[in-house]
Amino acid sequence: MFIIGERINGMFKDIAQGIREEDPTAIHYWAKKQEEGGARYLDINTGPAAKDQVKVMQWLVEKTQEASDLPLALDSTNYDAIEAGLELCKRPAMINSVPAEWPKMERVFTMAAKHNSAVIGLAMNEQGIPKDADTRVALAMELVAAADSYGIPMEDLYIDPLVLPCNVGQDHGPEVMNTLRQVKMLADPSPRTVVGLSNISQGTKSRELINRTFATMGIANGLDAAVADACDAELIEAIATARVIMNLDIYCDSYVDVYIKQQK
Repeated sequence: MFIIGERINGMFKDIAQGIREEDPTAIHYWAKKQEEGGARYLDINTGPAAKDQVKVMQWLVEKTQEASDLPLALDSTNYDAIEAGLELCKRPAMINSVPAEWPKMERVFTMAAKHNSAVIGLAMNEQGIPKDADTRVALAMELVAAADSYGIPMEDLYIDPLVLPCNVGQDHGPEVMNTLRQVKMLADPSPRTVVGLSNISQGTKSRELINRTFATMGIANGLDAAVADACDAELIEAIATARVIMNLDIYCDSYVDVYIKQQK
């Protein structure tokens, strides 16, 4: 499992201020800090307040790449903004995200094929987030079929079963774990899996502990990636340890340091 660093997001005050003032200081800081922490991708989100989504996405992509060579995950419901950002990416990027809805899938998978991009597919449609694993998996299969029709390799498709906060959607937790396991049987090779990790702890008092616990349980159920806090050292240690226990990485006394270095 690897981390997609979540911090370059216009919903954070320092990033929003940097966008308003066209000051890249915070963007440079978080790009470097997340890379040092062990992120493999950097998520770029303009935030809801940006008036010109296309212009802001282009600016964020340029400024982030000034500070880090990590590939980017472009995060927006505005596909014009994502497409503009993809044009500027120095390395193959990730599109975050698309639900199992036409014509959104058509738009996103066309962009992905053109730019050799990975895609995060959401296990939801116009009816919203399903409660049970079976419906989530059925929607994931629609995403798999659509990606395949556009020639997207399964290893570049990341299915997000969609995590709800455990304090309001506690019954969704087991369904998400079940979905993670079943997604691996949808194709050969199988698509990958991803979650927005901080969603599980939203509104709780023990956010870091809940995030770490969910991440390790997710790894045991086939989780490949998470949009998460790459600067949470204890989270990184827990992920590295879970990978060793699940025989995904070879044990050595410095396995945490090795895990971090492997992301670069």
